Amino acid sequence: MAGHIPLQYSDKKAGKRSAQEPFILRIILIAAALAFLFLFLLLPLAAIFIKAFEQGFGLYIASITDPDALSAIKLTLLVLVLTVPLNALFGIAAAWAITKFDFKGKSILITIIDLPFAISPVIAGLVFVLLFSTHGLFGDFLFEHDIKILFAVPGIVLATLFVTFPFVARELIPLMQSQGSAEEEASLTLGANGWKTFWLVTLSNIKWGLLYGVILCNARAVGEFGAVSVVSGHIRGLTNTMPLHIEILYNEYQFSAAFAVASLMSILAIVTLVVKNIVEWKAGQHG
Repeated sequence: MAGHIPLQYSDKKAGKRSAQEPFILRIILIAAALAFLFLFLLLPLAAIFIKAFEQGFGLYIASITDPDALSAIKLTLLVLVLTVPLNALFGIAAAWAITKFDFKGKSILITIIDLPFAISPVIAGLVFVLLFSTHGLFGDFLFEHDIKILFAVPGIVLATLFVTFPFVARELIPLMQSQGSAEEEASLTLGANGWKTFWLVTLSNIKWGLLYGVILCNARAVGEFGAVSVVSGHIRGLTNTMPLHIEILYNEYQFSAAFAVASLMSILAIVTLVVKNIVEWKAGQHG
């Protein structure tokens, strides 16, 4: 029939019309989203920098170059240098084991990897206290051998490791599952050994996902407060990371100094966000 419209074409047109929201509704939704971003993201971020420079640029410089502030910055960077590479290695190993091999206890391993997401960071810090304090499980051994874990850098590193180790693994596991193992099997069949196969095939395929996981891990490690607060002892100039130093300054009513250090963390967060978006864009190009 001349006036007959094919059913498939009619369904597509109907679906297209149903997918289009009214113009006024789209305007309202966009305005609501922009208002939310302004009120809960841009405005607080601007307030940090306004408060940081409230008493002048001289005080700002003095606040971030104060010996205690510099010690907190250095300790935060040291924790990053130690925890991020270790988490990257663990994430690669865990993702490799889970996606490339079948073994008993695989589901248990996946559950253990997700454990830090389910446990409060404060509880995680308390666990380390129960293990390494004077009256803890390993307290006598540590005391006899003069090994300090709590209220020292090792405790801070361990606490940060615990709360951040899922990020790289959780980014790589679904990626490696979707890629399968056909390319690795082909490489081994052609005579490459396992190490060469990993470097030339597996690592090449996961590099953008790995970098994305490292960025997330880095961001989490910089801002970690709860677990580190429990194990650090809040010793000025020794065991305070940047978040702990900010808390101390704020509690002492040194608001401008607290916001000055907070502005450094905000800059680091913005840089991390920019790098994250670049990685997502690169990954999309190579996807």
